[in-house]
Formats: sequence, C-alpha cells, structure tokens
Amino acid sequence: MKVDEKNKAIILRRSGYSINAIANEINVAKSSVSLWVRDIKLSVKQLEKLEKLPYTNNAVEKRRISRLKNEFEKRQKVLLLAQLEIPSIKYKDLWFMGVMLYWAEGGKTQRMVRFSNGDPEMIMIMIKFFKIICKVPDVKLRGYIHIHESLDYKAAEKYWSNVSNIPQCQFFKTYRKPNVSSLNKKNSLPYGVMDIYILDVALFNKISGWATGIFEKTKEI
Repeated sequence: MKVDEKNKAIILRRSGYSINAIANEINVAKSSVSLWVRDIKLSVKQLEKLEKLPYTNNAVEKRRISRLKNEFEKRQKVLLLAQLEIPSIKYKDLWFMGVMLYWAEGGKTQRMVRFSNGDPEMIMIMIKFFKIICKVPDVKLRGYIHIHESLDYKAAEKYWSNVSNIPQCQFFKTYRKPNVSSLNKKNSLPYGVMDIYILDVALFNKISGWATGIFEKTKEI
C-alpha cells in the first residue's frame, strides 16, 4: 500500500478536496483515492464548495457517493437475509463447530489444547465449546496474548480478559513482538492475538479423535 499517498489523500479529503482533485494532486488512480477516503464525511460547507466546481467533478462525486450507498445497502440486505437463515444453535451444533474450528486453528502439540485467533467472536465460540462441550472448569483455562510491541499490551490484556471471561491472573506473560512493521498493524489487530490454553493431554486426544471421526464419516457422503 502507498502509505504516504494514502495519508496525503486523507488530509486533502478532510480539507474538502474532490476525488478528482486529490488523484491529480498526488498522481494516483481515482479508484485508490475513493477507497482510501470512503469513510470520510464532508461538512455541508465542503459539499457546497464542491457544488461550485466544474460539472464533471461534481457529477463524479455524486456518482461515487450514490454508488457507495447502493453497495452498502445491497451488502446489508444480503447479510441480514443470511443471518435469518441460521436456526437456533443446539448442543450438537456447538460440538461440531468447536471441533471443526479447533481442527482448522487449534494447536497440534499433543501435550496441551491450544486455540489461537485474533477474532473476538471466534474466541467466544471456543470458550463456550470448551466449557459446555468439553466440561473444562474455569480454573483450567489460561490466556496468552501475542502483540506487537508498538501497541498497548495492558489494554490488550484487559480486552481479551473481558472477551474470554478468563481472569487476567490466569494469563501467561504477554509476548510483545519486536517488529518495525508493527506500526502498520494498529488498525487490523489493535489487541493482538489471543491463545486459549488448557493443559490437558486427554482432552487434546479426545478433540483429535472427534475430528478424525468426523473426517471418516464424511467419506460416507
């Protein structure tokens, strides 16, 4: 990504520049500018200023706003209809979900159960799986956070503790990864990634057995 150009585009957009004007000013494609500044809302005064620009710029601006609005509405409609297709989640559904998620994202070391993810909703599902399906008591759950050193690890510990309902006193020491490129990670993973640990070999073997059994059953389809 052209970070410098993107930052300049954002500054110019907040100053009331049109998409065309920004593209010409920093010499990049209009499509890139449109993507970079799509979440920036112009004030009434700035919009009135754009109205006074040549028709071509004004027309482009109106089409862009209309297109983004239509795309957003279409996307929201698809999302809502898809959500309504999901029935109530039963015990067996949660069992399948947990096993499949662990098979995809879980640790394969046979000494322990470990699930790692940066998506809080994924962590919430797996906590339910471990507690309800696997009957893991709260005291056996452990948390471990990986985060770039440029980010606020204290805020991350509090955040993941709230997400997982695992007390911070049951977290291992947070791993702060030294990396120059981590400065660009603030928007994508502001709280890093969380690992759920359960030091239970028997449970690891059981989950592995469930996953293998499901795979074998799919051969019958």
